Amino acid sequence: MKEFPYRFSVIVPTFNRLEEIRELLVSLEKQRLPQNRFEVIIVDDGSTDDTEAYINEMIEKKTLNLSFYKQDHKGPGPARNTGMKYAQGEYYIFVDSDCIADENWLKAYDEKIKKPVAGFGGPDKVRRDFSPLQKAIDYSMTSFITTGGIRGSSKKKISKYYPRSFNMGVHADVVDKIGGFGTLRHGQDIEFTHRIRSQGETVKVIDAVVYHKRRTSLWRFFKQVFNWGVARINLYKIDKGMLEFIHFFPFLGTSFILAFLICLAIWPGILWPFFVAGIGMLLLMAVHGIFKYKDLRVFFFIPFVVPIQILGYGLGFGGAFIRRVIFGGREKTGFVKNYYK
Repeated sequence: MKEFPYRFSVIVPTFNRLEEIRELLVSLEKQRLPQNRFEVIIVDDGSTDDTEAYINEMIEKKTLNLSFYKQDHKGPGPARNTGMKYAQGEYYIFVDSDCIADENWLKAYDEKIKKPVAGFGGPDKVRRDFSPLQKAIDYSMTSFITTGGIRGSSKKKISKYYPRSFNMGVHADVVDKIGGFGTLRHGQDIEFTHRIRSQGETVKVIDAVVYHKRRTSLWRFFKQVFNWGVARINLYKIDKGMLEFIHFFPFLGTSFILAFLICLAIWPGILWPFFVAGIGMLLLMAVHGIFKYKDLRVFFFIPFVVPIQILGYGLGFGGAFIRRVIFGGREKTGFVKNYYK
């Protein structure tokens, strides 16, 4: 059997995320898994900040088995592929640079994976010191009421589990067979996981948690979920197995909302009570969010974030479905220019 110097190779793509990288590396220094069991590989995707200087300082400190590689700005997928090229672990673990690893993150994976598996993943959560908007986005992303069941975030999962690149792993031998990340700008982790699943068992490790600093404005969040909707159709065009009926739900919800608003303008007297009931449901979700996060401030964000997620994803999905599936158009990526602004 092949010998590996490390149990895990933690691969982090980054682009102008110096402050986030600082927090992530501090959290990796605090891992309860012995340091000689894992390495950390940072791949810089053409940053113009001081990321390189900071990483070199960290390498000199020798508090982590840390290495650093640079490439021209090509995107996170090619950056992860570069990391895998140099990785020496039995398993490659991917984490986004805007995440903070729980101190038990790698230990949880190590304890769960006793026999070889093709791939695995864990959940993302928020910390108490995150902003109320980040908590509201987390609520919308992980709640079974919204899309948590589709993404595998909710315990009541209602579709196949596809680990996402903010917290996922793959056996090195599997990568040798299936290759690395593809060329999709969005949804490439789902396509990669789809190939991993073809090679064997893919498990979810509930206790392997990372804390994810999601989009920090409503507009950024809308662009992100819109692009995810577009990506689902692009994935379908690659392999029909990556589109399930459940993925139509946000689009159906968006269609219903838009049709309802039009009808409300025509027959306000009849439909106004239903509109009030819908607002009431959002407020109930906001109250639930207060108890979930123990933060009163989320009440003022959840009623906006939840509709934005449904509408953003639904519009992206619906537009791409009509363009690519019905009319046979070319692949689109959604928002590209100023995506992070």
